[in-house]
Amino acid sequence: MVSIKPIIQILMRRVYTVLFALFLTATAAEASYVKLAKDAGVSHKTMKEIVKKVVKYESTTGNYHTKNRKSGAYGRYQIMPKTAHSYAKKLNIPKSKWKIPYNQDKIFKAILSDNIRSLKRNGIKVSAFSIYGTHQQGAGGFNAIVKNKKLTKTLERNLRHNLPKKLRSTPRASLKSTWKRYWKKKFA
Repeated sequence: MVSIKPIIQILMRRVYTVLFALFLTATAAEASYVKLAKDAGVSHKTMKEIVKKVVKYESTTGNYHTKNRKSGAYGRYQIMPKTAHSYAKKLNIPKSKWKIPYNQDKIFKAILSDNIRSLKRNGIKVSAFSIYGTHQQGAGGFNAIVKNKKLTKTLERNLRHNLPKKLRSTPRASLKSTWKRYWKKKFA
């Protein structure tokens, strides 16, 4: 008769190995958000809430496979493919592998880190609104909006696209303030 005890011991070791690997991955992810929170000058809890809000407005469900048919943005954070490819190269992620959930998280954290640096460099307070604004409009676009710089055609199109239909026909002269009011209210 074959003893089942050695088989159970082997299975238990494998389960413990997998659980330990998951623990290390989760701990590393938490550590990166702690660093981002410190860089942003906010608490770890606040940073987690900011990321949660960004995900809520970008992909609503947090699905890593969501695709925006109009813009081509993809995944949990709705990252544009061109941006994803640029960050994948920077992070030594094969271009074809950026859509993998783990890689999307890595890319988003790198984008978030760069956006935080941009906000700080431009003297803009780091908040849920400013983080979302830089993610949605790009660091340069958001800086132009906040600093009331000239509205380019591309930025105007992006602002209109990121407003509900009823506000898209806002006159050009008040488009930036309408966009800011709308999104500040969402992220209050």
